[in-house]
Amino acid sequence: MKIGITTTIPVEVIYAAGCEPVDLNNIFITAPNAAELVADAEYEGYPRNACGWIKGIYSVAKKIDLDALIGVVEGDCSQTHAMMETLQMLDMEIIPFAFPYGRDRDVLRLHIDKLIERLGTTWEAALEWKFRLDKIRRKVARLDELTWTTGAVSSLENHYFQVNCSDFMGDPDKFEAEIDARLALAEASEPKPMRLKIGYAGVPPIFTDFYPYLESLGVSVVFNEVQRQFAMPFKTDDLVEQYAKYTYPYDIFARIEDISREVDQRGISGLIHYTQSFCFRQIQDLIIRKHIKTPILTLEGDSPAKLDARTKVRIESFIEMLG
Repeated sequence: MKIGITTTIPVEVIYAAGCEPVDLNNIFITAPNAAELVADAEYEGYPRNACGWIKGIYSVAKKIDLDALIGVVEGDCSQTHAMMETLQMLDMEIIPFAFPYGRDRDVLRLHIDKLIERLGTTWEAALEWKFRLDKIRRKVARLDELTWTTGAVSSLENHYFQVNCSDFMGDPDKFEAEIDARLALAEASEPKPMRLKIGYAGVPPIFTDFYPYLESLGVSVVFNEVQRQFAMPFKTDDLVEQYAKYTYPYDIFARIEDISREVDQRGISGLIHYTQSFCFRQIQDLIIRKHIKTPILTLEGDSPAKLDARTKVRIESFIEMLG
């Protein structure tokens, strides 16, 4: 069975059930016709001011062969609810999952338990998969470390390997082999002169040339906040605790703590905070600016496209200001 997911969820349960997870976000943003997928959803009636990611996910879910879709109904985009209903109207099986506000471990355990029951697997099998996937996550963490310590891993590669830990590209063995090959090259590389280090906060960018453009300006993105969270950089043997430590679905203050710690550790000079148009997380920008003292540039994106001229000028001015 192929099971679509709308964001990172306890993927261990899907693998334990003998199913293949498919992160619809990654399919959407890497599609050669990503902008057309957004337009297709609007043609069917999705409003112009709906989230571009939601419209893209909807179109992808319709086009690929899925047996079911797991949608996060608490702890992610509120528009996911309506998208799930439009897919349910098309007779797609919908499985809800929730990250409880406040990180209530008992409630989180209940939601994971319901998912285990729905997919017909066991806690024991899910834990076995956790240990298997943690081995891959540790290798991705090493690639992340080499990004900011030696410069042997590029900004785009850092983003790529971390963001794909949401579903391990549907084939953990193949994904691990790709990581092993890149890690061997990175470990053998001589340290590069470190360029200006900046960090990235927020959901992955909808801009299709974001990382290459920043690299062309002579800077390195050495921290990707949410992508790193997808790779579960936590040391715990407990599945519930792992997804309780995962910062993205919960309050902004745990995210701020995580960002601040990594900014200090990695020697980051400035932070780009990306917000998606029409997303409630735009409001959180004012909280981030109040609590993080590092210089911050806030960028907003709507639909998948290359960086526009105005945004490029703002990025260039920000880099120049950082020196």
